[in-house]
Amino acid sequence: MADKPIVVPSDAVPAEDVPAGNGTQRQVLISDSDAPNFALRRFIMEPGGGMPSHTNTVEHEQFILKGKARVGIGDAIHEVNAGDAVYIPEGVPHWYEADEAEGFEFLCIVPNKEDVIRLTDEPIC
Repeated sequence: MADKPIVVPSDAVPAEDVPAGNGTQRQVLISDSDAPNFALRRFIMEPGGGMPSHTNTVEHEQFILKGKARVGIGDAIHEVNAGDAVYIPEGVPHWYEADEAEGFEFLCIVPNKEDVIRLTDEPIC
């Protein structure tokens, strides 16, 4: 774990496909081995891309960088846009549908704890 500040150019970090996602990639900009308390990830969804309903055993704090999407959190569906912030409590089912024209991009900050991800098999509304 780093004991000094780090600066990470985002274009130097490879984007990896999210296996359960559709047209979705993830960059781990600051990992749990880089910082003591939180990891910083960037998600990039192509127009019409997304992620199915799933749960995590850690909370998520997210900031929308570009585009817009429908995000299901629990029983509610939210239309989110660039500049919005989102909080998803641990264990709450959530899913994403990127806008068909613009796509969607956001930062996601999670605590450095074990995160078990489970698909819920619930259809996206």
